[in-house]
Amino acid sequence: MNVTIIGTGYVGLVSGTCLAEVGNHVLCIDNNGSKIEDLNRGELPIYEPGLENLVKENLSAKRLSFSTDLGHGVDFSEVLFIAVGTPPGEDGSADLSHVLAVASQIGQYMESYKVIVTKSTVPVGTSDKVRDTIRKTLDDRQLSVDFDVVSNPEFLKEGAAVEDFLKPDRIIVGVDSDRSYEIMHGLYQPFNRNHERVIRMDIRSSELTKYAANAMLATKISFMNEIANLAEKLGADIESVRQGIGSDPRIGYHFIYPGCGYGGSCFPKDVKALNRTARQHDYDARILTAVEAVNNDQKYVPVNKLIQHFGEDFNGMCFAVWGLSFKPNTDDMREAPSRVIMAEIWRRGGHVKAFDPVAREEAKKLYQDNTAFELVDQPYDALENADALIIVTEWKIFRSIDLDLVKQKMRQHVIVDGRNIYQPELLTQAGFNYYGIGR
Repeated sequence: MNVTIIGTGYVGLVSGTCLAEVGNHVLCIDNNGSKIEDLNRGELPIYEPGLENLVKENLSAKRLSFSTDLGHGVDFSEVLFIAVGTPPGEDGSADLSHVLAVASQIGQYMESYKVIVTKSTVPVGTSDKVRDTIRKTLDDRQLSVDFDVVSNPEFLKEGAAVEDFLKPDRIIVGVDSDRSYEIMHGLYQPFNRNHERVIRMDIRSSELTKYAANAMLATKISFMNEIANLAEKLGADIESVRQGIGSDPRIGYHFIYPGCGYGGSCFPKDVKALNRTARQHDYDARILTAVEAVNNDQKYVPVNKLIQHFGEDFNGMCFAVWGLSFKPNTDDMREAPSRVIMAEIWRRGGHVKAFDPVAREEAKKLYQDNTAFELVDQPYDALENADALIIVTEWKIFRSIDLDLVKQKMRQHVIVDGRNIYQPELLTQAGFNYYGIGR
């Protein structure tokens, strides 16, 4: 098939590349000319394991190309994916201006039947707005062209997105016509060889499924953080509790790791947007409100532990931060706990030395003018004369450390383990003041 992807952000780039990988001819469209030039050279704007090689291979094989010409993109294929951003507004609602602008442009260019697929995460009812926008544009052109709108939400984990797309758990397809379903099912046939992964449903249910999935995962994280905070007050160890409840197959071990809160481009935005949708329909989504509130508070927990040890004034103190991205295997710092933690350290007069194996360039963009922020090339470099080490992201390289070297480099021997990757007894025996989450 010929496929057009409009938007070369995280979702669009991964989706387009993986569709090309199974033999389709994919044209990715973006209005950022310099980005398109970089992509045509195989230079990526994001870090995602395995993606760069796939982009270069499919560019070389002429199955993948990038352009700013949306008119050509509409003419190129029967299936058009809308994968542009839906940033949160101040009230928490998803901003659909980019999605609807693309829909209007599609209506300006289309001359024959098209399947318009909303791949962006959008509130329930967005596909109706996309359909109405295209229809109005066609009416203004006094043109009668048949088309279908499909909801096909993505379920990609940052850091494992290529694997998720090529070997999906499920492929949700929300349709209101057999014609569009057959086209979408044909497109995803290469991913169905082992067993049927396509789940057909109505469009609104498809749109809600995406939000419900992310809200459920966010709920598990906030619940465990709530129990971890309670465990500290009760003198229990949350790691024992985690293993005790995770062994129940009805609960499982996924997403029950306590820490310093979730971040990224999905969970915070989607929980807010779903809560906003509930309020618009006169429903008080109390669990969603609590999930968001617990997560916001959890990002301050590592700083509260520093205050517990040092007091409120951090003037003249240096803090080593290991991990800046919101999770391992990505450079994404959107809504990352590290940003809240560092802001609180600076507010109290402290200096930060930070290391992250991948998010270095992103951190430079955010903090290049901050004289209280220093990026280092190696994790142990951040420890020079540090009064405390804060583990914020659970990168694998932090799991097995040289405690003697850590102790030698630090001015004071305080470790705040925001991801519970160390054993408290081992750190205490080695002479550290250790603070975990719920330990």
